[in-house]
Amino acid sequence: MLEIERPRSGAQFEPGQVVPVDVRWSLLEDQSRVELRLVWNTVGKGDQNLSIEETWTYSNIGLSGQKHEEIQLPDGPYSCSGKLLSLVWAFELIVFPSGESTRTEFLMAPGASEIILHSAAE
Repeated sequence: MLEIERPRSGAQFEPGQVVPVDVRWSLLEDQSRVELRLVWNTVGKGDQNLSIEETWTYSNIGLSGQKHEEIQLPDGPYSCSGKLLSLVWAFELIVFPSGESTRTEFLMAPGASEIILHSAAE
């Protein structure tokens, strides 16, 4: 079992905001490490991009454990959606070497509101 818990206030944040994140794991076999990652990726048509903005590595993890981080979000890029492409932020928790993982997405933009992209014809 892998779990990522964000604040109860939801999944919409301002750039630069500090977000408390709790992670928990309960594993069936020994693993070497667990990583929490702050990432963004594009979704849609065309090339897909992934950027790992920051990583927290926990070694000597045992079969179960938990960690708490106070994560300051970067200034950008902003979450946005368009007809062909969206940019999505997420926290990912990954176990190594098994590769087991979980992910929780969130929105990050000024006013904690997603930016909607429109074509010039609209």
